[in-house]
Amino acid sequence: MSILQVSNLKKIYSTRFGGNQVEALRDVSFSVESGEYVAVMGESGSGKTTLLNIIAALDRPTAGSVILDGQDLSAMKENEIASFRRDNLGFVFQEFNLLDTFSVEDNIFLPLVLAGKNYVDMQARLIPIAQHLEITEILKKYPYEISGGQKQRAAVARALITQPKLILADEPTGALDSRATDELLRLFASINQSGQTVLMVTHSVKAASHAGRVLFIKDGQVFHQLYRGADTDEQLYQKIADTLTMLQTGGERA
Repeated sequence: MSILQVSNLKKIYSTRFGGNQVEALRDVSFSVESGEYVAVMGESGSGKTTLLNIIAALDRPTAGSVILDGQDLSAMKENEIASFRRDNLGFVFQEFNLLDTFSVEDNIFLPLVLAGKNYVDMQARLIPIAQHLEITEILKKYPYEISGGQKQRAAVARALITQPKLILADEPTGALDSRATDELLRLFASINQSGQTVLMVTHSVKAASHAGRVLFIKDGQVFHQLYRGADTDEQLYQKIADTLTMLQTGGERA
């Protein structure tokens, strides 16, 4: 069952003084099944960040539609979007986006506080997530007291605590060292295996090689895609690297 359906998506930006138009996306169509782990790759300027912003309801398409769990985001009113995003989407960013004046626990609770949940419910949700992500011992600390890897796990916990339909991850390993990257990718795989749907935008071949499917965006279009099938992470890594080489050298669209 498709939880996300992107159909004929188009996005055109006008330059500052309206003299020129830039087509960031053109006729992008794909779907994501419930429980899938999909990575989106492409060079800078390929349109993948624009795509993520539209799926996140942070931007509106010029044409086409994004349907999440049966609801058309482009048809929603402005006053409905914030609550829909909070209730249905979880976000993991490259720079963590944690508030230094809040403890780790309070940072994780923030979307539930905004949704008006009571403290007992918040605690009940947090305990299993903190145990799964191995952050129980840092919940009372502040972001400036913990490592980058711990910050990103706290950010993942914040994304998971709303029980979202879809997690959107924007370069989640970009600010991490190799050890923290390995830990985060292991956690993403574990989260996905528990049934959580994940869509990740990344430049990292290593990060993408942990997904079940990889979409490649070029010149605002879906150029190619790879399915894991029975491949190991190492085998998928090589296929991704080969595809990126094809993209960079002007290979034919598959």
